[in-house]
Amino acid sequence: MKKYGWFLLFLISCTTAVRAQAYPVDSIRFFTEEGMIQMTLTTDLRQLQTKKSQGSFQPARVTMKFPDSTEITEPILAAARGSFRREYCRIPPMMLNFRSPGSSRLHPLGKLKLVLGCDVRESDEELVLKEFLVYKIYNLLEDRSFRVRLLRTTYHDTRNRIKSFSQYAFLIEDDADMARRNGCEKRAAVKLLTEATNRDMMTLVALFQYMIGNTDWTVPNNHNIKLIYDRNNKSMAPYVVPYDFDYCGLVDASYAVPNEVIGTDKVTERVYRGFPRTVEEIQLVLDVFRGKKENIYALINQFELLDKKIKKGMISYLEDFFKLIEDKASVKSIFVDNARIQ
Repeated sequence: MKKYGWFLLFLISCTTAVRAQAYPVDSIRFFTEEGMIQMTLTTDLRQLQTKKSQGSFQPARVTMKFPDSTEITEPILAAARGSFRREYCRIPPMMLNFRSPGSSRLHPLGKLKLVLGCDVRESDEELVLKEFLVYKIYNLLEDRSFRVRLLRTTYHDTRNRIKSFSQYAFLIEDDADMARRNGCEKRAAVKLLTEATNRDMMTLVALFQYMIGNTDWTVPNNHNIKLIYDRNNKSMAPYVVPYDFDYCGLVDASYAVPNEVIGTDKVTERVYRGFPRTVEEIQLVLDVFRGKKENIYALINQFELLDKKIKKGMISYLEDFFKLIEDKASVKSIFVDNARIQ
């Protein structure tokens, strides 16, 4: 009888394990866990490159193997996104729609942006990994930020017109999930003046964009910016959440060129695009950066997928910022006296 009892317990435990594995993924937990996911994406890759497919979804199939060996294979939908990189890159950035018929376990992920290399060269892969780190750096500074999940992705073309290839990529958290995680909600995009947003958050964002050397953003045009609103206080000004950092100096992509309106020759030249603040306001926010400096450097140094030389270059670029903010005269000149007025 003991033998049968143990056997029954074994069957129950196996059944419980199978049921646990069959649950839909948790969209919040998906982005809080750090382990890399092995992903295979199969779709008509050539069609993604054509103009007529812009903004429209096409059938795809995805397999995700998680660090705990759980594996999910489901049909999803994929679409190309972006404009410049769509023409410039071998495979454009994508939007993956997991809310498709037959996608029961991945359904909670919603629509996620997939960031991948512009080509299959090692240098293209390095740019993806550097941008991934920029998101992680901002996560250290502010919880109201987009989380990202690293992938090792293999791409298969359903028509065999493009040879299969693998490279690192990452997914960006759904904006509704990001807002919900922070007690906020997203709303339909509206044209809002920069200074109509939460003042403290806007100061943090402007200083962060300066630190990473990014000028490719604007609030009124909702360009590389999302606005989220406090769910419990409808009268509060919205929080600004930045994303899409491939044009920043810290990444320094070969295809990235500054807008001629900015007046710089290359993206590694920093330009402050924040509006007037007092010295006290600036210094208060800069204390956030000072307090996270060692964490930021540790994040970069401990990231094993990038070469030491590249990591050293990233830290050197950031060190220029940290040295500058210890000079009170420079802080006043750049962030107060020369702040934007329009």
